[in-house]
Amino acid sequence: MAKDVGGLPDVGLALCYEELTIGRRFRTIGRTVTEADIVSVINRTGMAEVLFMNLDFLIRESDIKCRVAPGAFGHTFADGLPTQATMQHTGFASLDTDLKTENPLFVSDTIHVEVEVIEAQLSQSRRGPVRTRNRVVGRTAPWLSPTRGCAWSSVVTPARPEA
Repeated sequence: MAKDVGGLPDVGLALCYEELTIGRRFRTIGRTVTEADIVSVINRTGMAEVLFMNLDFLIRESDIKCRVAPGAFGHTFADGLPTQATMQHTGFASLDTDLKTENPLFVSDTIHVEVEVIEAQLSQSRRGPVRTRNRVVGRTAPWLSPTRGCAWSSVVTPARPEA
C-alpha cells in the first residue's frame, strides 16, 4: 500500500502485514554485480583477504580464477533487493536472520531475489513478525531467511479526515 504524503503517493511497493500471507511469493528486479560493488564492500567491512584483493593470488594460487565477492555480500543482496521493493514505510525491525551461502558471487553475475513468506504472526504492538525465505537467483545461490516486524496497513495509511 502506498503511503500518501502531502496529497502525493510515494512510489514503490510497501507490503503491509496483512498482505504478507504465508505462501505469498514475488521476485525483485535484477542487478548485475560490478567490480566497484565488490571493492566497496571490502573497504567498508574490512574483509581485506587476498582472495578478494589480489588478482595475482587468484591467477596463481587460488582455485577460483575470477573476481569473487565475500559471502556476506550475497546476503546483503538477498536482504537489500526485497527491502527496496517491499519494505518502504512498513519494515520496522530486523528481528532474526538465518544465513546460508551455497555458491559465491562473481563480478558480472546478474541476479535477482525470489522471496516466499514462510511464517507470519500477530503481535499486540500492531506489528506482525514476518519470516521470509530470500533466495538469490542467478549463477549463484546464497540465501537468507530474515524475520522482521512489519506494519499493519492502518499504521501506515494516515486516517482520512471525515467529510
